[in-house]
Amino acid sequence: MRRYVFAFLLLFAGIFFAAEGNCQQKCLNAEGEAVINNNDVPSARLEAIARAKWAAIEQAVGVDVKAGSFVSNFAVVEDVMKTKAGGSVKSFKVLSQDKKQDTLTVRINACVEPNQAKEAVSDLSLNSGIAVFIPARKPKADRADEFDETNILSEKLIGKLTEQNFKVIDAAPANPGDADAIEKAAKGGSTMVVRSMLYRYLSNVVIVGKIEYTISTKKGEDIGYGLSMPFNNVTVRLTYRMLAKNTKTGNMEILTADAVSGRGLANNVEDAAAKGMEDLVEKLSPKVLDNAFKFIKGNVKRVRIKVNGVKNMDTNIEVKGFLQNTVWVTDVEEQQMGEFTVGYPENALYLANSLKQKGNFDLVNFTPYSLVLDYKR
Repeated sequence: MRRYVFAFLLLFAGIFFAAEGNCQQKCLNAEGEAVINNNDVPSARLEAIARAKWAAIEQAVGVDVKAGSFVSNFAVVEDVMKTKAGGSVKSFKVLSQDKKQDTLTVRINACVEPNQAKEAVSDLSLNSGIAVFIPARKPKADRADEFDETNILSEKLIGKLTEQNFKVIDAAPANPGDADAIEKAAKGGSTMVVRSMLYRYLSNVVIVGKIEYTISTKKGEDIGYGLSMPFNNVTVRLTYRMLAKNTKTGNMEILTADAVSGRGLANNVEDAAAKGMEDLVEKLSPKVLDNAFKFIKGNVKRVRIKVNGVKNMDTNIEVKGFLQNTVWVTDVEEQQMGEFTVGYPENALYLANSLKQKGNFDLVNFTPYSLVLDYKR
């Protein structure tokens, strides 16, 4: 009996320390840069520190796609971290500060709480961002785990998605073993691996699948009536799932799942397989695009926008035109002169960033559901 009690205590202690270890802060060195505008070093320092904090968060979570590739105004990201992530950076100290011409670089040591860091990253994940993970088994592979890291199907599918303004990340596996592991995780209902992919690529949608080849008829094979096959006939089969994180509940949902096949004829097996994948992508892309647009439509939020400097109808019409022509803005309702309500499927941070990049607006104030901007004609 004593032995069982001792074993139970060991097990309990192991669980306790494992849980405690998961909650431990990670202290990391990171740096951030900011441009010094109008000799305003204090403002540049604040932005550089915000960028450095976010770099520390990205290190803690292990992301591949950096938020800096989407967001130019990192002072706004600081607000997102404070209001939505509950302060994932628990403490930090500035290690060094270096000014070169009009650029300020700040290096910090930041202590990050990993779970809240994941929440912070999740808050910046794009609904219009799609991670594509579709490894293809090599047509003449001698081993079962030999995959092409990139292939015609994934490249063409990515092209069709980017044409529709989706931000697409090719999550081709660095290790071929990842292909089987992620496929099993998706099919088995385990969302941990898929969630880690979403964190890693700042995406809320992932397409996971695997391509297999079968040589249906070999070149030179007897096909009856004294005839032989003039080409290799290859059948390409794709099984896939398109999963998304429900941004309201946080749960993983299957948007669509299917098995699709295509055929290709050519003198050699590789060319026949390539033609089979081209046939496959034409069948696959309409369904993927349709489900992606449905997901975007289901996540549209209403953002109130107040624009300072709008004093007449002509200027009001100009501003409304800018808003309507911003990517992923679904509709614009005019409330009164210089005030609008906009339908937008992403974090309002990305809307603020898109408008700022147009060059006609300066951001004055930001909340998750409202923006105040100055308009410059």
